Amino acid sequence: QVQLVESGGGWVQTGGSLNLSCAASGRTSPTYNLAWFRQAPGSQREFVASVGRTGERSAYADSVKGRFTATRDGKKNTLALEMNNLNPGDSAVYYCAATRSPVLQTAESKFVVWGQGTQVTVSS
Repeated sequence: QVQLVESGGGWVQTGGSLNLSCAASGRTSPTYNLAWFRQAPGSQREFVASVGRTGERSAYADSVKGRFTATRDGKKNTLALEMNNLNPGDSAVYYCAATRSPVLQTAESKFVVWGQGTQVTVSS
């Protein structure tokens, strides 16, 4: 089974940028589609971005379109999330997740492997 480890979380000011990374390990990792989810205190976990096996196709939540960019790098075996123009609403624990589905997914129930999460805090 694939293992996922997130990194890059931290504290930034409103309008700033932050880059997250998800390191995937395991011999079966290339067979998974990967995605980013996030969960703020007192809120439900929500979809952020999804990337296909080849990294060519992706999907984004409306709240982050134009600001976030997800990229899958097969050579480095990582999933990155470039976050720009951050605001306090982006503060949350960000999770990397994997699904066996060959089709891009956005529903939490479709993902079977999850990382531990990395915290992002955006101050005003």
